[in-house]
Amino acid sequence: MEHVELEMRELPYEINEELKLLRANLQFCGTEKKVICLTSCMAGEGKSTVALNLCRSLREQRKKVLLIDADLRKSVLRRKVVSGQITYGLSHYLSGQCNAEDIIYRTTPDGLTVIFAGTVPPNPSELLGGERMEKVIAAARDSFDYVIIDTAPLGMVVDAAMVVQYCDGAAVVIEANEVSYRAAQDVVQKLKNANCPVLGVILNKVDRRHSGKYYGKYYGKYYGKKYGEQY
Repeated sequence: MEHVELEMRELPYEINEELKLLRANLQFCGTEKKVICLTSCMAGEGKSTVALNLCRSLREQRKKVLLIDADLRKSVLRRKVVSGQITYGLSHYLSGQCNAEDIIYRTTPDGLTVIFAGTVPPNPSELLGGERMEKVIAAARDSFDYVIIDTAPLGMVVDAAMVVQYCDGAAVVIEANEVSYRAAQDVVQKLKNANCPVLGVILNKVDRRHSGKYYGKYYGKYYGKKYGEQY
């Protein structure tokens, strides 16, 4: 298994707490919800960052976690690699250019297991809906506690709808004050049409200057100092 180093920023106390809440909500969905798809309405809402940090949070509980970068059109995760070489990715495997074991990478220092997107194929939605995608997810389901799949924005392309047929549930990452109610409902309906349970919405990029001042300034300072060693 190849090792790569990802650019990992230290997160503020309040964001870490929100990630723990997200992690807890996911776990309360039940142990049968192992394969989770994250999508969004449009590009730039932060779903890839949320997916990566959710995996990191799950790893803090010593869970075996696999992150699959299934955004074959515009991968964000690969740009976070600061050392190590990505030879094969998901698109290579789905198109029959390599074996499944060739696309597994381990990150340092977090110890995440990652499948990167690979090169941009001419037919991403067809590849993601194919038999090989079903096989790699089925194998991952047996080997990991959680499989988090980062997909392309469902409000822009159909790729995520092809992936969710193999998932136990999906969550929609929405950037605060940037997405209309109608657009969000459209994405939710597409997930329902694919017979995928919608686990919830993750509100991202909330401006804390206008919300949560008490939590951010008081609880972050007080509990971060008093109880930080426990987390």
